[in-house]
Amino acid sequence: MKRALITGITGQDGSYLADLLLAKGYEVHGIIRRASTFNTGRIEHLYQDPHVNGVRLFLHYGDIADSTNLIKLLYRIQPDEIYHLAAQSHVRVSFDIPEYTGDVTGLATVRILEAIRETGLKSKFYQASSSEMYGKAQEIPQRETTPFYPRSPYGAAKVYAYWVTVNYRESYGIFACNGILFNHESPRRGETFVTRKVSRAVARLWAGLDDKVYLGNLEAKRDWGYAQEYVEAMWLMLQQEQPDDYVIATGESHSVKELVEEAFSYVGLNWRNYVEMDPRYFRPAEVDFLIGHPEKARKLLRWEAKTKFKGLVRLMVDADIEALKGPVLERREPYAVAR
Repeated sequence: MKRALITGITGQDGSYLADLLLAKGYEVHGIIRRASTFNTGRIEHLYQDPHVNGVRLFLHYGDIADSTNLIKLLYRIQPDEIYHLAAQSHVRVSFDIPEYTGDVTGLATVRILEAIRETGLKSKFYQASSSEMYGKAQEIPQRETTPFYPRSPYGAAKVYAYWVTVNYRESYGIFACNGILFNHESPRRGETFVTRKVSRAVARLWAGLDDKVYLGNLEAKRDWGYAQEYVEAMWLMLQQEQPDDYVIATGESHSVKELVEEAFSYVGLNWRNYVEMDPRYFRPAEVDFLIGHPEKARKLLRWEAKTKFKGLVRLMVDADIEALKGPVLERREPYAVAR
């Protein structure tokens, strides 16, 4: 039985990755931070599975800012694979807390790599890199060889983490991979991220619970895929004979405005009646156009995105409407849109 350690297991990607690895027969360990409230909602369903609970899923209190704790955990767990997904991952927020973002999004990667080196383990390491590293894109589409030009503290921290991963691979022979994932969304996405903010707002507006939704830059274009599919690419990277870096994307780009139009039209609403602009949601430096070129992943990993833009938006809107319970929703007629 293979043993995996996931940082950020309670996040969107971490929870889907835990699902995948458990289905493949892994023993899965996750690092969680101590909090006064429960923050394990995304993996709660795993505790209902009698084949998982108390047998193959283990959570450990820890913090990726604590290198001593990380070394102790590696000695104790002895993982075959480490998936480093934890970060301060909100790009807009990184402008407000740049030092913290640099610490937990950038330096945490070197802490884990040093822990691998210090313990002498042969663990394979996955680093969650980001399309935000491309920022002011120097090439369209963006591929593994495209120069980085980050436009946020988050993007800059991810660039550091990317290169330190390459450095440890080349200097110490650690099996370390960078997955340069373009935007990937799902019903488990945090509510402050624009895709989930839109899908949740559409559900509440359709149910008559809200009147408006406030958004930032509608012209920004992104390559959006489905997170549940993207975690398979993470796993595939660590199954290869040699470590390498891969762009994971759909190869399509759509604007936030297109996202809004698709989500609202799906439930029969005119978005212009509900959406208002709020300058607070604009970034000090914008990333205008990202689109990935995933040919290397298609060729070497035999991976490609199956869920494209329209299907992803509808999947998320459906999930947020389904999550609304009670008499308000029960009075609503089903949205008359071709499924």
